[in-house]
Amino acid sequence: MAETHFVVHDKTDMVGVVVVEGVKPKTKLTGWVMATDKTIRMTVLHRIPIGHKIALKDIAKGDTVIKYGHDIGHMVTAVKKGGHVHVHNLKTKRW
Repeated sequence: MAETHFVVHDKTDMVGVVVVEGVKPKTKLTGWVMATDKTIRMTVLHRIPIGHKIALKDIAKGDTVIKYGHDIGHMVTAVKKGGHVHVHNLKTKRW
């Protein structure tokens, strides 16, 4: 089995969590979807630090983001599949 670079918890998730150091643009990554025990592959668009999120699909500005099967906030800027999702473009809906 290939190395796992990111983890997706639920089949409804829109983002995965990077679990390795040194993810650079144009790197081909392998992800593991825990809920279905499936492997997915994608090319990353940006440098993404360990613990940060990768977009599993294009996400528009204003869209609700699902992680762990739950609403974790909304996008304040659009991001393409393979893009970096973190506090610079994802905000909580609480305030």
